[in-house]
Amino acid sequence: MGNCFVQLSEAISLIASDDTWIEGNAIHQLHTTAALQGMRQVVAMPDLHPGRGYPVGAAFFSVNRLYPALVGNDIGCGMALWQTGLVAGRVGIDRLDKRLGNLDVPLGDAWAEEIARLAPPGIGHADALGTIGGGNHFAELQQVDKIHDAVAIDRLGIVARQLLLLVHSGSRGLGQAILRDHVDQFGHQGLADDDAACAAYLARHRQALSFAHANRELIALRMLDRLCGGEGRRVLDVHHNFVSPAVIDGVSGWLHRKGATPADAGPVVIPGSRGDYSYLVEPIADTRSLLSLAHGAGRKWMRSECKDRLVRRFSVEQLRRTKLNSHVVCEHRDLMYEEAPEAYKPIDSVVGALHDAGLLKILARLRPVLTYKTRGGCCE
Repeated sequence: MGNCFVQLSEAISLIASDDTWIEGNAIHQLHTTAALQGMRQVVAMPDLHPGRGYPVGAAFFSVNRLYPALVGNDIGCGMALWQTGLVAGRVGIDRLDKRLGNLDVPLGDAWAEEIARLAPPGIGHADALGTIGGGNHFAELQQVDKIHDAVAIDRLGIVARQLLLLVHSGSRGLGQAILRDHVDQFGHQGLADDDAACAAYLARHRQALSFAHANRELIALRMLDRLCGGEGRRVLDVHHNFVSPAVIDGVSGWLHRKGATPADAGPVVIPGSRGDYSYLVEPIADTRSLLSLAHGAGRKWMRSECKDRLVRRFSVEQLRRTKLNSHVVCEHRDLMYEEAPEAYKPIDSVVGALHDAGLLKILARLRPVLTYKTRGGCCE
């Protein structure tokens, strides 16, 4: 195993190998965040990249104080993996695309019973349930490409000849509303954990986590209903944007994960860009990594620069087909460039650094087949 833990300061460490792309502004944001009151430890993952004031792809441990602005607006954003009843290769990509139709519109009355079963009552923003959203959110049919641990794959109930469905989404407008209310009252200041305002935020935070879980489930059920008559089973569902109480090396505090997947909650998927592989892995919990792993490939380029970099190299039609021969459904021209594979780090460099650091075991490699982003006009 290589030495992939780089100590940037007493409180900040970075998990990266020599070939991991790390942007300087993200490092600056790490130092800014580490200086917050009560912050004890900051660990950056190999998918680290700059965010809106705070870096994405990192875990943060604070004592006596937590930071809603650090969690951000998409509370509960995460990944759910489902086993489908679709046999790989039996139905062509174009036919699968046609079956899916438009997933951007609200679910409608036919789904009222499922919404009532899954979503917290009276939570609001119910029209967004079952929709993916914009940015880097997606739902993707995947095929098992290579098995590294057949016993573990069998234990998870994964059938290699059948397609998997990976859903990446979160709390949609609810999380945004919670953050906006907090910032309007407190700015970017944290909250003392014995303050009534902290208890109030955590109550809403729990609602957003429930909403995000329900949203991913409804997206999956909606897609399975259209693709294979509803045949499917959830394998895992894990948040990667949230704050939770934690004990790290005997100290009680608050663990913020901002684009960081838990390493203490069972197997997880670390997805690549829409033109790259994803990896199903078994985490190895380690307090050096704040019990966390990368949540994806991580951006190389800011969204605002992607189109200028790529428009002369690729047409939108060319971006619809990836180098792995998968198909991308995205009728939003700018988003197609912003989410192009070239804008992201190679997933092997991210997963490789975590593996070399002794933080995970690879169970399987997954290849994209069909990625749904948006049919256009409804991806906000």
